[in-house]
Amino acid sequence: MNAVHTSKFLFTSALLAMFGLAVTGQAQDSHYRPAGEQIPSPDCLTLSTAYAAALSGGYAPCPKGTHAAWLNDVTHWRMERRIRIGYDSSRYDMPALRWIQSSFIQPQMMVQDRYLYDPATGKYTVDRYLDDLEKRYGGIDAVLVWSTYPNMGIDDRNQLDMVRSMPGGIAGVQQMVADFHRRHVRVLFPMMMWDQGTRDPGRPWPQAIADFMKQLNADGVNGDTQDGVPLAFSLAADKVNHPLAFEPESSPADEALAWDVMTWGHYVFSFTPQIDRYKWLETRHMVNISDRWNRNKTDDLQFAFFNGVGWESWENIWGIWNGITPRDGEATRRMATLERGVAPFLVSKAWEPLYPTHSYGIFASRWPLGHQTVWTLVNRNEYDVSGRQITVTSQAGMRYFDLYHGIELKPVHEDLPGHHGLDVLSFPIEAHGFGAILATDTEPDAAMLQLMARMKAMTAAPLSSFSNEWRPLPQHIVPIALTKPSSTAPKGMVRVPAATFVFKVRGIEIEGGNDAGVDVQYPWEDAPRRFHEHTLHIHAFYMDKYPVTNAEFKQFLEASHYRPRDVLNFLRDWKNGTYPEGWANKPVTWVSIEDARAYASWAGKRLPHEWEWQYAAQGTDGRIYPWGDTWNTNAVPVPHHGRVLGAPDDVDAQPAGKSPFGILDMVGNVWQWTDEYRDEHTRAGILRGGSDYQPQGSIWYFPQAYRNDEHGKLLLMAPAYDRSGTVGFRCVEDAP
Repeated sequence: MNAVHTSKFLFTSALLAMFGLAVTGQAQDSHYRPAGEQIPSPDCLTLSTAYAAALSGGYAPCPKGTHAAWLNDVTHWRMERRIRIGYDSSRYDMPALRWIQSSFIQPQMMVQDRYLYDPATGKYTVDRYLDDLEKRYGGIDAVLVWSTYPNMGIDDRNQLDMVRSMPGGIAGVQQMVADFHRRHVRVLFPMMMWDQGTRDPGRPWPQAIADFMKQLNADGVNGDTQDGVPLAFSLAADKVNHPLAFEPESSPADEALAWDVMTWGHYVFSFTPQIDRYKWLETRHMVNISDRWNRNKTDDLQFAFFNGVGWESWENIWGIWNGITPRDGEATRRMATLERGVAPFLVSKAWEPLYPTHSYGIFASRWPLGHQTVWTLVNRNEYDVSGRQITVTSQAGMRYFDLYHGIELKPVHEDLPGHHGLDVLSFPIEAHGFGAILATDTEPDAAMLQLMARMKAMTAAPLSSFSNEWRPLPQHIVPIALTKPSSTAPKGMVRVPAATFVFKVRGIEIEGGNDAGVDVQYPWEDAPRRFHEHTLHIHAFYMDKYPVTNAEFKQFLEASHYRPRDVLNFLRDWKNGTYPEGWANKPVTWVSIEDARAYASWAGKRLPHEWEWQYAAQGTDGRIYPWGDTWNTNAVPVPHHGRVLGAPDDVDAQPAGKSPFGILDMVGNVWQWTDEYRDEHTRAGILRGGSDYQPQGSIWYFPQAYRNDEHGKLLLMAPAYDRSGTVGFRCVEDAP
């Protein structure tokens, strides 16, 4: 803005008339009423297109006094809005919740991330996870530990049961939380009030969540899909003497600001930064800007820095890797380092957004605190801007420091008619970059000097020297060794002849569209994608006519004395070493892919590749289901819609469901393990056939894949977590 900042409280009657304002005007008549989560800035701060500018007589800078009038308008809106909602700020004074005021970087972390847990050693690797983030973008302040969607709904485990299924059970999770706390990282878990189709917790959700979070020693809760977490949840946490920071995903009503001390920010990014509604109403409120699918993080980081809030540094999106580029990683490191260094300023009640600047496209926020002031600045232009940036009123003894570059500034003193003297500060801000200024009438303290020294070293190389190229993370399939060929069909197996097969399949992930990185990367593909088609020659093999049954799996246990190292949830529906009465001929479930591989090896068999499974179910005529092209309710079990998982059908209960080769129970009874895919951060098992369990009430539960051209992708963490009451397996054996 080409304006000199004088007194923000000076308004002439002509200026008020120009903007149609009155000091006594009502907030509902504001010219800058919030739109969703953001309060708009004056239109004149953004350059119109040439066509629009020509129609309006050409571009002109903002009239003098625009900033003062705008600030008066939004300040009055804030004052009246707080009165109207009966705002009570006492929750922000609670010692247990003050950490949120400096919690600037918070990833949503999938528990399946391979940097968090090592199934080979059976241990959580929190240090490895945090060291990686420290190296790539400067570390984090809090972490949202995500253990539910997209796997939830594969069986009747509810949102808390999914946490209980993590390796080591409750004790293991408690230690994981303690490991994060040891590194000064706060821990949040999600809550899903859409989870009303799985196991009933047996008591009200506010009480169940409060008790469970206390047991884990968690610090906060993210309200997934919620436009405000109800007060009842905060009260329940207070009642058990374990206050929690609740963070709704969507825009809550203003009243909820009194108890929801954090929010996610889903912004519309304009050229001119807009003001966060909730941060403006309560400067101690913490917002984490969430824009997970965007591959360029400039908008996220600049809007966060301008508003003095945080960023959801989310890379592992339901097992789909949207990694931060080196340039954005370095920008995050610098932005977060500055925010942490000046955190007490960023909750100033005297915050002045859109402080006047000299150059177009440079935007500043002013944060006074006592006798000192900090400015945070962003350059929204695609080019570097140097020279005169901001003007301040001269004060005796005041010194100015460029915190971003770690050097002291020498202001240029100017005297203008009617003013007591002004200081002009000049410094560079690189394209899409950041700036920070400290004004102080005392010597900077040791912490501030240390911050400047660190920033000086950090900013020696420009952001433009770091690569901003985004690439999907490559995956590889876990090899499956061939078995010893059998010249005749082994007992209980069916020969599937060799063929040239058109393998066409798609992933059923709810989110991600067809972006590069979604679903899996077959060996013949150069990147993961949702839709796949490939012609391949399949050698002859034998496949189990039915899924492996409980009786067969018990024979394996008795003969091999197999016992997994990770026993949590292993054969969960068995009691005293055996399956329930009448379950001998039902498919075995609650077995991990490792358990299934162990059985197959003992039997001289192996798990099928997915294309082998699909060929055995589909043949070469491209049929939609194993029995044909039309859904047949007599070919599959009756679905279970209740909140408690029922027993699967016997494997031979639906003869009408046989495939072209006479193989049965391929669809609709239990999912079946096939291939495993891995990338640097995620493992996933490909499930085929779907199950009879269909939890109701939400689109977010793990979807079914009954068609021959669909597959399910189950994110893998550890056997305890991966085992499910709806997942079994069948084996194959190679033919000569």
